[in-house]
Amino acid sequence: MNELFVAESDQIAEGQRQFIEHEGQQIAVLRVQGELVAYLNICPHQGGPVCEGMLIHKVVDVLDADRCHQGMRFDENTLHIVCPWHGWEFNARTGVSAGAGNWKLRSFPVQEREGKIYVRIL
Repeated sequence: MNELFVAESDQIAEGQRQFIEHEGQQIAVLRVQGELVAYLNICPHQGGPVCEGMLIHKVVDVLDADRCHQGMRFDENTLHIVCPWHGWEFNARTGVSAGAGNWKLRSFPVQEREGKIYVRIL
């Protein structure tokens, strides 16, 4: 098991990300809702650099009591990563695809201790 130093804790603020290289591949570490997550920067759809994509809150439909569409809004509690190649969205906290729950980003354990961030490579 390898443990890689990523950054000082204060270098990755809420909604920010930091990339590291490991054996020729990029891993992104993000701080989402106060927690750190790490993903391989490869989209499971077609291999795009998913973690380089836009971070955007989930878009949800607003329905009235009769289930008629009243517009859309952002869900401020759910942040998505949008792959820049084809627009596939993934929940930034879980890595699960927003459109097809059977697709998921490859994740790595992250630890924050003594003001430093580390990713564990299994």
